[in-house]
Amino acid sequence: MITYEQIRSAWDGLTSHKLRSTLTTLGVIFGVAAVIAMASIGEGAQREALKQIELMGATNILIDEKRPEEGEQKIASLDKNPHGLTVKDANAVREIIKDAVLVVPMNIMEVEVTAGSNKAKLNIVAASPDLFDLYNLRIKSGRRLNKSDEDNYKKVCAVGAAAQKELFPLSDPLGKQIRIAHHILTVVGVVSRRVSGGGEIEGVELRDENRDIYIPFTTFQKGSSSVNGESELTRITVQLSDPSQLMNYSRVIRKIMQRRHHGIEDYNILVPEELLRQHQATQRIFNIVMGTIASISLLVGGIGIMNIMLASVLERTREIGIRRAVGATQTDIARQFLTEAVLLSLSGGIIGVFAGVLLASSISIYADWETAVSWWAIAVSLGVSVTVGIVFGWLPARRAAKMDPITALRSD
Repeated sequence: MITYEQIRSAWDGLTSHKLRSTLTTLGVIFGVAAVIAMASIGEGAQREALKQIELMGATNILIDEKRPEEGEQKIASLDKNPHGLTVKDANAVREIIKDAVLVVPMNIMEVEVTAGSNKAKLNIVAASPDLFDLYNLRIKSGRRLNKSDEDNYKKVCAVGAAAQKELFPLSDPLGKQIRIAHHILTVVGVVSRRVSGGGEIEGVELRDENRDIYIPFTTFQKGSSSVNGESELTRITVQLSDPSQLMNYSRVIRKIMQRRHHGIEDYNILVPEELLRQHQATQRIFNIVMGTIASISLLVGGIGIMNIMLASVLERTREIGIRRAVGATQTDIARQFLTEAVLLSLSGGIIGVFAGVLLASSISIYADWETAVSWWAIAVSLGVSVTVGIVFGWLPARRAAKMDPITALRSD
C-alpha cells in the first residue's frame, strides 16, 4: 500500500528537478493529447454521420439519377432512356413493393431565387406533400404543402430557415412572393431549422436542407419544359417500415430498375444504413492509424521515464543505502521509485488531457470539423498514463530495491 508520505516524498523528488521532470513528461503529454484529439475527431465524425443518416432516413432507400457523362454509355442511355429517372419508375416501385410506407418522387435543383431586391442561389425541391412526412419536416410558421396544392397546381411554396433569412432577412415571408425564372410563387409556410450543414458521407454529397424551397411536384411539372437528355426526376425515395429488410428490398429495386432501364445504369441506389456501416469501417481504420501514432508517442514517453528514473537511481545511491540502513525494506524502496514514475507519467497525462481538449477545440474552430471530447477518452488516457508509469518505472524501481545497502552507503 502506497502511503501519503511516500507520495509526498516522490513529489518532492520530482519537483527538485523541475526542468528535467517537465522534459521527461513531454512524450506522455504528446501521446495523451493525440489520443484525446483523435478520439474527439472520431466521436465528432460519428455523431455527424448519425445526424446525416437520420436526416436521409434510416429506413429509406434512395434512387438517384446518374446520367453517363460521355462515350457509348451516354449514347445508349439517351437512346433507351431519354427521360432518365421518371415518375413511372416511382409508380412501378410503389406497385411492386407493397411494404413501402412512402414512395416520393422529387426533383432537386439549385437556381437563383429573387424576393424583392434580395437574390440567392437556393435549392428548389419539387415533391409531393408526402415529403414532409418522409423527412419529418416541421413547420415553424404558416402551413405545409397539401394535396390541394398538388391537385390544383397551385403556385405556392414553403421555405427553409436559411432560405428565409437570405430572401426575407427583416420581414415575415408568409404571403409574400418569390420569383424563380419567370415563375412567381407565394410563400405559405416556413420550415423549422434542420440540423444539416451539407458536406458528404462516403462520397455522397449532402445538401444544406435549410436552403431548400419546397414546391408542389405538379406545379413544377406544369411549369417546366422537357429537355432531351435531362432526367425527369433527380431522386426517388422509398421508405420502409422494417429496417431489417432494407438490403433485400434494395436488391429488388435494383432488379426493377435494371428491367425498366434496359440494363443501362443511369441511376444509383443508396441505402443510408449501408453508408453508415461503410463510414464506421472507414472511421475504424482512421482510429487505428491515429491510435498507433499516439501509442508511439506514449512509448517514447515511457522510455524517457525509464531513462530518467534509472539516472535518478544512480544519483541517489547513497540515499537508498541510508534508507535501507534505517529500516526500509526492498518493497519500500521499490514503491518509492515506482510512485515517482507513476506521478511523472500521471502529471504528463493530466497536462496531455488539457492539451488534447484545447487541440480538439482548435481543430473544430479552424478546420471546421465537428469534434466531441468524450469522458471515456479522458478516462482511458489517464489510465494509460498510469500504466505507462508502472510498466516503465518497474525496472528502475526493481534495480533500486535490489541494490546492496553496504555498497550503496560507500557510494559518493
